Amino acid sequence: MIKTIAGFRNKTYVGYTNDVRKRLSKHNSNLGAKSTKGYQWKLIYIKKFKSKSSAMRFEYELKKDKNKRTLIKSKSEK
Repeated sequence: MIKTIAGFRNKTYVGYTNDVRKRLSKHNSNLGAKSTKGYQWKLIYIKKFKSKSSAMRFEYELKKDKNKRTLIKSKSEK
């Protein structure tokens, strides 16, 4: 999960990748997902999975669960 840095609208984004650093760099270069363009991002949560399908399942659940995202975001701000 990534979060916008200070000075930008407070947003989060959840996505799957094999290379976290490369993906974050793409988002910060306006080459990532459409909803991330125009913002600067920082990594606030990472989780490893044994399979792509389990990672995608968790991504879907996290995208749908605003409370869980808010909890993760608040922990990263401490």
